[in-house]
Amino acid sequence: MPRYALKIEYHGGPFSGWQRQAEHPSVQGAVEAALARLEADVPSIAAAGRTDAGVHAWGQVAHCDLARDWSPFRLSEALNYHLKPDPVAIVAAAEVPDDWHARFSAKERRYIYRLVSRRAPLTHEAGLLWRIGHRLQLAPMQQAARDLLGRHDFTTFRSTMCQAESAVRTLDKLEITEHQAPGGTEFRFDVRARSFLHNQVRSLVGTLERVGAGAWAPRDVKTALDAADRAACGPVAPPDGLYLSHVTYQPDPFDISPTMT
Repeated sequence: MPRYALKIEYHGGPFSGWQRQAEHPSVQGAVEAALARLEADVPSIAAAGRTDAGVHAWGQVAHCDLARDWSPFRLSEALNYHLKPDPVAIVAAAEVPDDWHARFSAKERRYIYRLVSRRAPLTHEAGLLWRIGHRLQLAPMQQAARDLLGRHDFTTFRSTMCQAESAVRTLDKLEITEHQAPGGTEFRFDVRARSFLHNQVRSLVGTLERVGAGAWAPRDVKTALDAADRAACGPVAPPDGLYLSHVTYQPDPFDISPTMT
């Protein structure tokens, strides 16, 4: 039974999240329904991360076990045909060893959070960014972000519903950049770690936004981190601006570009 890795892109707006649910649409459910159109009795698929309702992905990765041999290109084409009209696309596929696992073989996960400062409502990108109506200062947010790098107890910045046994995580990168955007300014938060806690990225971004707005001083973020208390966290950013951007594997099963035939 060959195993395949799938790189998946999706708009999270219509879904209750990645994980399959009996009464609500999910990304996992959409992909498994497409797989069922190709083969009967396909086992449940596993993913690198369980994104929440409304969260998007450019580079989610899942694996599936199929009964017959597929060329990766033909598999991705067939799945994309059956995924229509859902906003889900298989952007790459690759055959992987039987012991390869989308979640447990991952070395690092990268999230991008997109926040736009502009007065006017969003039209073309509504649901794809967090829009705020006030200005932000980049430098104070960058200063505060430096205190979050490294290995810490991130209890303050995880959901009370988080099921992880430990709140200790190592944040390898938290870079904030500023970009021109139609009618305003976009701020991008590039966050990387081997693994994340539930709501960790959105909690960090929501707190750093308060620093950029001048409501918090940069040092207040370190104080909140050291408190190891969820009550010390700032607001949680909405899911609209969050993207699972990339999952790193060594070696990367998608290194070879798919053949367009």
